[in-house]
Amino acid sequence: MTHAVITGTGLYTPPNAIDNATLVASFNAWVDLENARHHEAIRDGHREPLEHSSSEFIVKASGIHSRYVVEAAGILDPDRMRPQLAPRANDELSVQAEMGLEAARQALSNAAVTPDALDMVVVACSNLQRAYPAIAVELQAALGAGGYAFDMNVACSSATFAIDLANNAIRAGSAKRVLVVSPEICSAHLNFRDRDSHFIFGDACTAVLLEADDVARAEERFEVMSTRLVTRFSNAIRNNFGFLDRVTEHRIDAEPAFVADKLFVQEGRRVFKEVCPLVAELIGAHLEAQNVAPRDLKRLWLHQANRHMNDLIARRVLGRDPDESEAPVILDRYANTSSGGSIIAFHLHRDNLAVGDVGVVCSFGAGYSAGNILLRKVKA
Repeated sequence: MTHAVITGTGLYTPPNAIDNATLVASFNAWVDLENARHHEAIRDGHREPLEHSSSEFIVKASGIHSRYVVEAAGILDPDRMRPQLAPRANDELSVQAEMGLEAARQALSNAAVTPDALDMVVVACSNLQRAYPAIAVELQAALGAGGYAFDMNVACSSATFAIDLANNAIRAGSAKRVLVVSPEICSAHLNFRDRDSHFIFGDACTAVLLEADDVARAEERFEVMSTRLVTRFSNAIRNNFGFLDRVTEHRIDAEPAFVADKLFVQEGRRVFKEVCPLVAELIGAHLEAQNVAPRDLKRLWLHQANRHMNDLIARRVLGRDPDESEAPVILDRYANTSSGGSIIAFHLHRDNLAVGDVGVVCSFGAGYSAGNILLRKVKA
């Protein structure tokens, strides 16, 4: 039977880094302006004063120290507090396609594959720049890729669900080479005026190339041993922005630009309580079904949303506290990059594995959705 192998990965990191101290200074400046603007209402007890944020609060809540963003000045402007991207003409490459192009070229180069050899290009991410034409088809054209292309969205699990789709296509014989690209511009759907979440997200783009094992030429290969997906509906993580908003009574193009529920919102404690056991059970059941003992698992490339969630899930899976090499963390400098997080961890933390070593790429988030990819290194 044909098996799918991961032969190349790529990572686009935006040029703008914002550390916690800089982000907090902007947020607190806005808080001071708002409290001054509503001074009388606060004095008379009709309104609670807004609280400052702090670097210590952010690190304690999430483990995040910094993040990369596609545009920083607009985010840090207390009068704006959202990215400011210049409009592009229809004949110019879109922002997401531009990000995807760099990550894709890295992945293809690592695998010694030319774009015309591709059978499928999937752009899988939590928010797409437009409804149509598909970003994936635009990226396919910019690469000079063969085959066909389409977009898909399963929020933070978009990349793992797309890898499952690519694996199935290769095993079924309908494709030999599939490129999965995840351009995440999370800063554009984050409410930078919400103290509980203004620090959560960063931007990045990942790419993963999967090939049939009989055509792969790469020096390094990871066999997709098995995949397992799960979804369960929940409102605990939500983003309501969509094309139907323009026909509702609320004008989304009025100032201030977006009401809070059109951006990222979550019930953090509820998410932690509900998602951690869901994911730990998913990984545990998947390992058991594949006759892989937790002690034989060499790497957990987990979704990088929150350090506490990752630590708890890894501890439940392994039955002990993981060390940094077993469950690598990248969210300290990248923050939450939605579907990109677990792929960034895999991209940056796999070089020291030996042939035969087994690891898990796992995503989890809104939906709820969780995707688990069991990998085995088959060639160094």
